Amino acid sequence: MDYDAVIVGGGHNGLVAAAYLARAGRSVLVLERRAETGGAAVSFRAFPGVDVRLSRYSYLVSLLPKRIAAELGLDVRLRRRRMSSYTPVGDTGLLVDTGDDGRTGESFRAVAGSTKDHAAWQRFYASAARVAEATFDSLTEPLPTRTELRQRIGDDEAWATFFERPAGETLRELFEDDVVRGVVLTDALIGTFASADDVQLRQNRCLLYHLIGNGTGDWDVPVGGMGAVTAALADAARRAGAVLVTGAEVLSVTPDGEVRYREGDTERVVVGGHVLANVAPRVLARLLGEEPAESPEGAQLKVNMVLRRLPRLRDAVDPRDAFGGTFHVNESFAQLETAYREAAAGRVPAVPPCELYCHSLTDPAILGPAERAAGVQTLTLFGLHMPARLFEADNDGARAAALRATVASLDSVLAEPIEDCLLLDGDRKPCIEAKTPLDLEAELGLPRGHIFHRDLSWPYGDDDTAGTWGVETAHERVLLCGAGAARGGGVSGIPGHNAAMAVLGRRFGGGQAG
Repeated sequence: MDYDAVIVGGGHNGLVAAAYLARAGRSVLVLERRAETGGAAVSFRAFPGVDVRLSRYSYLVSLLPKRIAAELGLDVRLRRRRMSSYTPVGDTGLLVDTGDDGRTGESFRAVAGSTKDHAAWQRFYASAARVAEATFDSLTEPLPTRTELRQRIGDDEAWATFFERPAGETLRELFEDDVVRGVVLTDALIGTFASADDVQLRQNRCLLYHLIGNGTGDWDVPVGGMGAVTAALADAARRAGAVLVTGAEVLSVTPDGEVRYREGDTERVVVGGHVLANVAPRVLARLLGEEPAESPEGAQLKVNMVLRRLPRLRDAVDPRDAFGGTFHVNESFAQLETAYREAAAGRVPAVPPCELYCHSLTDPAILGPAERAAGVQTLTLFGLHMPARLFEADNDGARAAALRATVASLDSVLAEPIEDCLLLDGDRKPCIEAKTPLDLEAELGLPRGHIFHRDLSWPYGDDDTAGTWGVETAHERVLLCGAGAARGGGVSGIPGHNAAMAVLGRRFGGGQAG
């Protein structure tokens, strides 16, 4: 059976591509290895007897363009968090309240000793906003050249800050307080194993994508959890006529569009006019029988918790405010750099930096009726500088050690141990789970747990790629449509959109489903 497009992988980007292509009248087959579509953007009841739908892997939305949601008719609601972040510092803390600039300024004064850093903070994020406004819409257009994007931004100082100077240099220059520097730096290190001064500027690219979403950089909570986002995408694809098959493991792909896959005990072969690979480039190389060009490395510990109640804090701040945004733990600039050096030397950081947020404060719909009535809350923790190399000799042992160290790090900034607040599941076990990079590789096919599939790219092309969609491979029929494409990473749908546009801009091959 032939299709105009066969999509390998039913994660959110694959579903976006499927919906666009099917709406354009193309015959589309999506093959997903797991029992459900959605990839990393799924909701999951992780603990027996507990009716809480956790966003188990990815958990917030910033980069999904409103244009894609509108064009595909997605019924997705996103809620803005008033609290941007809270960072405990001794018996006080730095609270960034987007609804009360005076309160934020006083918090800066309490932590940094003056409002100088608050003023610098405002200048920095105003510069980021100018870059975001000029850059974001270009992500769903053919790749501009570096010069074209720089002219589009039209701000040489902002260009140097985000595109040329290592983030560490900028943060040391702009801010006096080490905690303030660290709060900004964390956005440069999510899923990225790099020093603040990395000359390859991997940290700058990560920071850029964390600050430009929809031209504002806001990170929103999906109502119903991440699974609600991909459920809407799957519905859009099906309504348009795409065929979605789960439990279908792709075994091989050929440059001329032949896809061999296993469904149950049966092997099948289909041919696509195009094959859109919603898998990491390293995985695609294996499917093509080619030697992978790179070996990316993920660097995070993902911890999910369900609590009886939020923990008490040393500060007088309301825990609902503190955990309503991003709660930073031991993430000063110096602590982040120390953790990086320890991990690079092959050791679990002694004081792991991490950050948390409480989804259920903004969206209690993820809680079952009994859990909501009992005041249950969720915590999602993202641990930084936990590279795959730390887990390769003994994943189970290293996971346990990393979780112990991370819990101790969290406890060090609370007024009580987090374990005292954990809900017990139906088996009377604490509701806490941890996922290492190797767990993410086994469960989601992410190479060494790299959540972006490989290092993030700049949002512009070079001499060979400028003017393309950034999804092309060495084979004309085979395109990337996942996070490893140019301008991929995060829950965005942008690579899926761009791969679909690349197909629709061509007149090549493909038949109709029989």
